[in-house]
Amino acid sequence: MAQLQLIKQSSGILIPATPETSELLQTKIKLGAVLVAEFTKVRNPAFHRKFFALLNLGFEYWEPTGGAISSNERKLVQGYAKYLMTFGGNETALLDAAEQYLDQVASRRVTNGISLCKSYDAYRAWVIVEAGHYDAIQLPDGTLRKYPRSISFANMDETEFQQLYKAALDVLWRWILSRSFEDQRAVENAASQLMGFAG
Repeated sequence: MAQLQLIKQSSGILIPATPETSELLQTKIKLGAVLVAEFTKVRNPAFHRKFFALLNLGFEYWEPTGGAISSNERKLVQGYAKYLMTFGGNETALLDAAEQYLDQVASRRVTNGISLCKSYDAYRAWVIVEAGHYDAIQLPDGTLRKYPRSISFANMDETEFQQLYKAALDVLWRWILSRSFEDQRAVENAASQLMGFAG
C-alpha cells in the first residue's frame, strides 16, 4: 500500500495532508476499514524546499572553468617543465612547450567527445559531500570515494537536515556565492525569492 501523509487536527483526528492521500483514502479504502501503520513525524517540507532553492541558486551562479584540462593536470605539466629548468633548460621555451602540449591534449579531448558540462546531479552530490554528509567507501584499487548520503525525509530528521542546510550554505558561500552576494543573509533572501517563484 502507498505511504499516507496525515495531519493531526486539534480534536485528535488525522486528516489527509495531500491530495494523493485524500484520493487514496476515498477510492481504495472502504468506510470502516481498519488500517495499521507506523507513524513518523516528517521534516518541515517548506525548509526542504528552501534547501533545494539554495542548491538551485548556487547552480545558477556556478560557471565551470578550465576547459578540457583540469587545474591539477595543468599544475603537474607546468611543475614538470619547471623541474626540467633546474637542469639548465630555457624557462620560456619549456613553459611554452608545456602550454603547447596542454593545448594539444585539450584539442584531442574535445575532438574525442570529452566536453565540459554542468550536471545538476553531480553538483548536488558535490555540495552534500563538501558539507560533510557522506559515506567514504574504499574501492578494490585502494582509492577512497565519497558518496553523498540520502537526504530523504525517511533518512534524516529535522535537526540533522538543519545542520546539513547550514553546512551546504557555508560550502556554497565559500566556493560560489561570495563573489555575487554581500553576505549569507542576502543568499538566503535570494533563495527564498526563488522558492516563492517556484511555488
